[in-house]
Amino acid sequence: MLGLTFQQVQKYEKGVNRIAASRLYDIAVVLETPITYFFEGLSEPSDGDPAQPEGVAITSEEIELLRLFRSFSERIKRKVFALIKAMKD
Repeated sequence: MLGLTFQQVQKYEKGVNRIAASRLYDIAVVLETPITYFFEGLSEPSDGDPAQPEGVAITSEEIELLRLFRSFSERIKRKVFALIKAMKD
């Protein structure tokens, strides 16, 4: 219905590719839901992204590291976190 390949949908789901505003609108139309559905629970925009302080760029390696970390079990996450914390100290 959107004219997308299965692979493109997977890339959207995994966050490999960003979804343009126009595409997000198309998805909302196909799903027969208001576009605001995709933004429920988000706070109002501020003068900056609190997750990324001004002057601090997040690298693609850091994003990939977070994706990998999220795929670990909770037990492994605790161990990896402890290791990284110990390396910093």
